[in-house]
Amino acid sequence: MASLDFVECFSNVEDPRVERTKWHALIDILFISVAGTLAGCDGPSDIESFAKTQLNWCRRFVELKYGVPSHDTIGRVIAMMKPDQFQKAFLDWVAAIVGDESDDGQFVSIDGKTLRGSGGAKHRENPLHVVSAWANEQGMTLGQVAVDAKSNEITAIPKLLEMLELKGAIVSLDAMGCQKEIAKQIVEGGGDYVLSLKDNHPKLCEAVNQFFLQRHEREDFVEYGCRQQQTKEKARGKVETRFYMVAPVPDELRSLTRGWKNLHSIGQAITVTTAPDGTETSEVRYYLCSIPPKVKLFSKSVRSHWAIESMHWVLDVVFKEDKSRLRNGDSTQNFGFLRKFVVTLLKRDTSKGSLVGKRKKAAWSTDFLEKLLFG
Repeated sequence: MASLDFVECFSNVEDPRVERTKWHALIDILFISVAGTLAGCDGPSDIESFAKTQLNWCRRFVELKYGVPSHDTIGRVIAMMKPDQFQKAFLDWVAAIVGDESDDGQFVSIDGKTLRGSGGAKHRENPLHVVSAWANEQGMTLGQVAVDAKSNEITAIPKLLEMLELKGAIVSLDAMGCQKEIAKQIVEGGGDYVLSLKDNHPKLCEAVNQFFLQRHEREDFVEYGCRQQQTKEKARGKVETRFYMVAPVPDELRSLTRGWKNLHSIGQAITVTTAPDGTETSEVRYYLCSIPPKVKLFSKSVRSHWAIESMHWVLDVVFKEDKSRLRNGDSTQNFGFLRKFVVTLLKRDTSKGSLVGKRKKAAWSTDFLEKLLFG
């Protein structure tokens, strides 16, 4: 039944090949690519080797009538597939696995990542930049849009938002996405926003900075409706203390905040990191928010955004994405989304162990691999 779900979800994906070159079925190539990536494969050559080693197991789910396709065929077919169809099929499949889990009030983080190995001959020329959406509560990738430079994130974000169901979601974005039109699009889609504010809006950023600085100096928090929270965590020998403050938009900022749809609050997040030797470093961030000035909701929104940054770290460390030299056609984008999808499957598994360890276990145990694949 699980394999039928896979076939059904990918049935609407167009085969990009001409009829006379369709020696291996598209569903076969897709299945071994997903299974192989879960089992530690980092590209088409590894996927071919995996499928040959586990041929009998693979044939329990797909026919592989003419054996295992070559790595050239795997890479060529994935590169030719339309990214939007490729993504939709994977999202339909994970929806079938997730079932009826509610996504009400979910935290959706949007952030960009440069795929450094996808550049030109020297791997530095025009690398692909991908803007992704991540549902933090569910640990699910929701979609991505590729652009040819980080500076084009502003054009990619609206396209990505169009792909998402925003009703009831709180969308967090870094400073690149802190734009009035993006805030408007999120609100009109039924969602809320928490936008990181930096020097791309210098006057507003300085005004917000001064507002919170004055509150700390004068300690008139109650008068301005400020709400505060402090947390402390210890990890890898370091202690991270975080201070959150959120307040209704003050009257003195109204002229500078005109045009930001449904702007209800401004926020400050301070992170103080104490190293084992006692050395301290600090970072201060400011935010524009459509959510009400509730500090627990604000702090959770800010912390949730770091989940997508963690996911990007996972892609580089666990999947060696930055070292990938795939750059033919849409192979960079499609294999990139495949990795994100595999991260979703790995994170949904509740057994103990690191993601690296789970990929190794999937390579050693087809029972565990099936569990990851089909839930």
